[in-house]
Amino acid sequence: MARTVFCQKLQKEAEGLGFQLYPGEIGEKIFNNISKEAFAQWQHKQTMLINEKHLNMMDPEHRTFLEEQMVGFLFEGKDVEIEGYRPPEK
Repeated sequence: MARTVFCQKLQKEAEGLGFQLYPGEIGEKIFNNISKEAFAQWQHKQTMLINEKHLNMMDPEHRTFLEEQMVGFLFEGKDVEIEGYRPPEK
């Protein structure tokens, strides 16, 4: 049976993550309060950020920036804004 959490991002009961995907206190908070669906949304945004801003995950400043964006997106209702990015027209 899938584990459920009340997702702070989506504001609903939803399937939780199978295991803690991020280390430390933030990772524990994500595991306990963020659904699989919301984390998948973050992963999509994270990929866009890494690609569009040419982030290097070996650079501590870039990792800190990405973590700040993740916390803002998952817990503070902020959207990731990428300067100059326009979604493709359908």
